[in-house]
Amino acid sequence: MLTPFFWMIVTSFKTPDEVFLAEFQLLPTKWGGTANYIAAFTEAPLLRLMVNGAVVSLAILVVQVIVAAPCAYALAKIPFRGSGILMAAVLLGLMIPIQVPALPIYIAFAYFGLLDSYTALIMPFSISVFCIFLLRQFFKTFPQEIIEAARLDGYSEFGIVWCIVFPTALPAIAAFSIFSIIAHWNDLYWPLIVITEPSLATPPLGLMMFRQSSQAGGNIGALMAASTIVIAPLVIAFLFAQAQFIRGLTVTGLK
Repeated sequence: MLTPFFWMIVTSFKTPDEVFLAEFQLLPTKWGGTANYIAAFTEAPLLRLMVNGAVVSLAILVVQVIVAAPCAYALAKIPFRGSGILMAAVLLGLMIPIQVPALPIYIAFAYFGLLDSYTALIMPFSISVFCIFLLRQFFKTFPQEIIEAARLDGYSEFGIVWCIVFPTALPAIAAFSIFSIIAHWNDLYWPLIVITEPSLATPPLGLMMFRQSSQAGGNIGALMAASTIVIAPLVIAFLFAQAQFIRGLTVTGLK
């Protein structure tokens, strides 16, 4: 599993001559890392790409959690007619990939002039049925007696969600955050459709600049250096959040 990542890092330190050697050579014999990592920032606006990726990924995550928490609470703790059908619809939504509604969404954004904008990158993912499902399973374990006591104290349902129930769901939020940020940081399909302005490109879309400029075979080292830089924040974030990530997955849905 780690071999492709190891090969990517090793290649980022090789000179162009060593990248295209006919014989197998694992480690570089000449140092080309400095030139490759400098080229990673000069041949494409890598910092801008990473800022765009961070803005889009974090904005999507925040909106998803804000929308999903009340929905999950209603499905878990408020009995109402049709809740079972609504939950079935949520589960059905887990099976629908973005490619299915992509064309009508694109046409709608083009009609309203929202292409080439952060809105086009964020809005289609503002509702996450996976987040609703995950939080619903977590909220099911929350004691109903505490909710009833909060209602007697005058809390509204939204107050119960955000002030009482939601703070206990931080492990589940941490677990979902890893899934969400990785998915949208690495997403190429949707930005490739709605973004043509280079200043709004996300990291995967920006890496295509290296691919297009390296077709003659001279820029693979810079491409691997840029890929290493783009992947590094995800690895670091996971290492810091792994305890919460594992706890969120293990306790969700358990009494």
